[in-house]
Amino acid sequence: MSEEINGAGGAAAAPPGTDVKSLDIVQVMAALPHRYPLLLVDRVVALVPDQSIHAVKAVSMNEQFFQGHFPGRPIMPGVLQIEALAQAAGVLAVESLGLSGSGKLVYFMAIEEAKFRTPVEPGCLLDLHVEFVQKRSKVCKFAGKAMLGDKIASEANFTAMIG
Repeated sequence: MSEEINGAGGAAAAPPGTDVKSLDIVQVMAALPHRYPLLLVDRVVALVPDQSIHAVKAVSMNEQFFQGHFPGRPIMPGVLQIEALAQAAGVLAVESLGLSGSGKLVYFMAIEEAKFRTPVEPGCLLDLHVEFVQKRSKVCKFAGKAMLGDKIASEANFTAMIG
């Protein structure tokens, strides 16, 4: 099945014959060890193994961090936006390497060129677009953008290790 990973900042159309997957929250939880309140990926819209992922985070006023960031003007912390991108990258890596349910973890090693452009407020749907930049047996590099519609909320390049 060939399908375009839509949204600004997303990948181009998958090559013909490429398997494009979507994952519900149960499948996301099988791929990631994270749980509430730190599970920041709600579902995967499209995953092209060995290439890219488009996941989403529904930002709710019920998030714990809004109690203190900031009272009267709730804004999702930038570091949590980057964490959401990293979790999406973790799902991409685990699914691409066939490690879902194996107990293998994906650890952050580096964050580079992080930029925060648009505040993320309660009620937003944060689109997480991540692509492989480099993939080796245990270390992977990714480029990610968190989008609010056609606006970039945050972006970063990051490195992770499969452990």
